Amino acid sequence: MSQTVIALGAHVFDVQVRPVEGIPAGQGAALVDQIRFGPAGTAAGTALILAKLGAAVRTAGAVGTDPIGDLLLSMLAGHGVDTSLVLRRDDTQTSASVLPIRPDGSRPAFHVLGANIAYGPDDAPHTEIAGATHLHMGAPELMGGEAAAKILARARAAGVVTSADLLASGDSGLFDWIALALPYLDYVLPNEDQVLGLTGAATLEEGARRFLAEGVGCVAVTRGARGALVVTKDDVIEIPAFAVDVVDTTGCGDAFSAGFLRGLGLGRGLRECGVLGCAAAALVAQGLGSDHGDFDLVTADAFATTAAILECR
Repeated sequence: MSQTVIALGAHVFDVQVRPVEGIPAGQGAALVDQIRFGPAGTAAGTALILAKLGAAVRTAGAVGTDPIGDLLLSMLAGHGVDTSLVLRRDDTQTSASVLPIRPDGSRPAFHVLGANIAYGPDDAPHTEIAGATHLHMGAPELMGGEAAAKILARARAAGVVTSADLLASGDSGLFDWIALALPYLDYVLPNEDQVLGLTGAATLEEGARRFLAEGVGCVAVTRGARGALVVTKDDVIEIPAFAVDVVDTTGCGDAFSAGFLRGLGLGRGLRECGVLGCAAAALVAQGLGSDHGDFDLVTADAFATTAAILECR
């Protein structure tokens, strides 16, 4: 089955440093093993992994006219992502993050929102979206639910499958901020902290069902080492994570989204989509950055059939 995806929204340039156990005091310095950089963000990072898995992908959003933007777009293009729909802004910098990676693979972040918050419905390539099979919106909270709904509603009216992932952490006020967009989303792909934080629910399934009550068709939640939980009106599917040596968790959520969406494009069932998502996340987690790993769909599927799994707890 052919799959053409437009990933619209957050484009971020990440700089990763590892391992970091603390920030040196004053003018101090510390030696580290590795520093690298690469494309990231809930639109750009997802697009990159989708391209690795064989989808035809274009990204839409905004970056600055700065050298960071040049690098971000050139690196996406190097992975086979069409960036011709990305706008360049000369009044703000490209969104960027510096990520000190802890020895266990977790990481805090220093982040600049930059051009990502200068993008809205009037900038969206509606004609091109209508010609795609899938629209994935990365970080609809950056423009707000009302603005995101204007883009998603037109996509749904054109028969496009819609999905979204969130960039912001779980904040109880954020749910109301994005609520107007939810009825136009076939799939929402958040992480566990976001679901519990946004909804205030006592359990993950309860939180997922809050999204369903607002009109979302399916919620696929990442749970770190506990894999993923896929919730629809009629089903609750637990999918275990794969056992790998984690180097960096950056981009694992985006990789899961990409694997899940690629599975949909291939006509796979929800469980199989979740398995491909967990496999893509595990492959990315074994190195530094959202773009880690020289893999394709065949490699990811083979990994999913042979790798050890972690028990869901």
